[in-house]
Amino acid sequence: MSKPITIPQKTTKKCMRDIYMNREYSWLLFNKRVLDQAEDLTNPLLERCKFLSIFTSNLDEFFMVRVGSLVNENITEPNETENKTRLTAAQQLDAIADVVKRQYRMRAECFKALRKELSASGLKLLRASELTPRQEMECREIFLRRVLPLLSLMVLDAKHPLMQFENKRGYVICQLEKEGRRMIGVVSINPALDKLYRIGEGKKVRLIVLEELVRLCAKYAFTGYTVSDQLMVRVTRNADFDTAIEDTDLERDFTEVMKRKVESRARMGVVRLEVDNKSSKLKDFVLKIIKLDPKFCYEDECYFDYKFLFSLGNYLPAEKAAKLKYEPFKGAIPSCVSGASSLIELISSRDVFLSYPYDSMSPVVDLLEECARDKRVSSIMITIYRLAHHSRIAELLCRASENGKQVTVVIELCARFDEENNLYFANKLQEAGCTIIYGMDNYKVHSKIISIVLQDGGEISYITHLGTGNYNESTSRQYTDLNILTADKKIGEDAVAFFRNVAICNTDFHYQRLLVAPETLKSGLLACIDREIEKAKAGKEGRILAKMNSLTDKEIIDRFAAASEAGVKIELVIRGICCLVPGIEGRTDNIRVVSIVGRFLEHSRVYCFGSGKDRVMYISSADLMTRNTDKRVEIATPVLDEKIADEIEDIVRTMLADNVKARELHADGAYYPVPAEGEAVNAQESFLREASHSHSFEE
Repeated sequence: MSKPITIPQKTTKKCMRDIYMNREYSWLLFNKRVLDQAEDLTNPLLERCKFLSIFTSNLDEFFMVRVGSLVNENITEPNETENKTRLTAAQQLDAIADVVKRQYRMRAECFKALRKELSASGLKLLRASELTPRQEMECREIFLRRVLPLLSLMVLDAKHPLMQFENKRGYVICQLEKEGRRMIGVVSINPALDKLYRIGEGKKVRLIVLEELVRLCAKYAFTGYTVSDQLMVRVTRNADFDTAIEDTDLERDFTEVMKRKVESRARMGVVRLEVDNKSSKLKDFVLKIIKLDPKFCYEDECYFDYKFLFSLGNYLPAEKAAKLKYEPFKGAIPSCVSGASSLIELISSRDVFLSYPYDSMSPVVDLLEECARDKRVSSIMITIYRLAHHSRIAELLCRASENGKQVTVVIELCARFDEENNLYFANKLQEAGCTIIYGMDNYKVHSKIISIVLQDGGEISYITHLGTGNYNESTSRQYTDLNILTADKKIGEDAVAFFRNVAICNTDFHYQRLLVAPETLKSGLLACIDREIEKAKAGKEGRILAKMNSLTDKEIIDRFAAASEAGVKIELVIRGICCLVPGIEGRTDNIRVVSIVGRFLEHSRVYCFGSGKDRVMYISSADLMTRNTDKRVEIATPVLDEKIADEIEDIVRTMLADNVKARELHADGAYYPVPAEGEAVNAQESFLREASHSHSFEE
């Protein structure tokens, strides 16, 4: 059973104040819960390997974005403090360095255990120190024949005194000697190279990781030199560039402006150095070149990039690999949908609810396909934040436009790390005749909405899709998200007004049913909290039930605390960051916070107030983070169908009953396993079983 992360009390105290927890510290606790899944023996072995890789890629992004942001802040506003724990950027960076150093050690221990289990399962990851002479010779041959031709080499001397380390690329730094001269040699590892190489034959699969192979054989790259010392390194660069568009940029193509901003990432400052041997004198040489504080130098004697763990199953027989993975699952098709001859007619008669990944995304795709050819459909409008690399949705939008439909696509070019993919699709959609809108002023459009307008004779009707996740066929099979398809007239009119307001960059608009950030979403949810407070003060039952990815907005945290003090019972399912500390006597002791990290990434947002006939429920694209509530264009839609609202409430309540994957946040700032009292409840597995029993499946 997983234990809470062990962090010195002084660090925990530094990162907590009153009812608040520091955002970055809370995120590091979340990523530790991801690492816990790599150690959880109830998960299949190859899935645990994937969790270790996810932990690592999460940490990479954390340094590029969050640490990068703090580094920028420490330069521009060193005396500013964040609004909850009142820590300066420098104080937060110190705490991060301390916690991350411990997490590197935890990762190393976890990998050693996984490597041992992989070996017992017939898949051995070789280390250089374990190679037989014959295996070492084979590694040399592979290196010389298949790897060295694709490596870039450099010798630093008077003509080439410095070099530029690229973000997240591995390098081997070598101390060279030749004819009494000492120089530095650099091997740059090509990211296009295979990450694994098979050594030898036989039933037992023996693999060497690219990093290990280069570490072993780098000396052969410098013919005629003696290598007296070497160090493998990887740098992480600040990726927190400013996405704001200046007035002077308006005269230029916005896509070209964004391309230049994305390319600038490669030249931004270094925020982390990873080395495989801290005792090497070459470490100080690298630190001097990149001008980095040594506290952000971390050691991992194994690897820096653990993405190779995702492909291990490819080296095992299919049957054996299948036993080491989760059982395959395809999203179900709700019975009402599978029996419908027309989705337009079905949704016109009743609201349709989809819960990814337990339900398939195909009904949304099929609806767009039907709309592309139906003569009644005059326009389709959609917001796009992240698309799959091979997007059927994009293809259907192009087809609809080519068929004479008016297609408007609001595509967010500032979706971090997806900018290039979105630029590609923006061009493709524009070529097909779609109207493309690049966001709204300096607000990111993060809303998930499709507006379909139908005209039959003189009658106008609407179908609207509102969801919590992206229009991405790939992530819909991995992320849990909620979706409602409705023909409600007021929501339809709101949807059309929403796209009109985005087009003219107008945020000052009050919708009939929808709550839309940055103007009405936060105020609307706060009003719902206040309603529960007033009920509790009047001696009635006040109740709040919510699910989200993160909670950081101080105004909402303070209102939750006020509700708790008034006697409102608050239950929160928060996967990631939670800056509210529950269980503090007299302040937050009526608040319970649970986090679930499991097979699927919990991504849906639900905000429910009251119970029974008094219940008000919203699903939303927005987390309760200041960036979402105040700085993005987000939507929360009311759940009007009581049966759908009941189903969503059951989903959240099942998660609150989870005693297998759930971790509960306590007043000391640590997450603990929920006591396994009575029957074991794994919420995600329950939903999988329920979907397989109640629905048909896509082919």
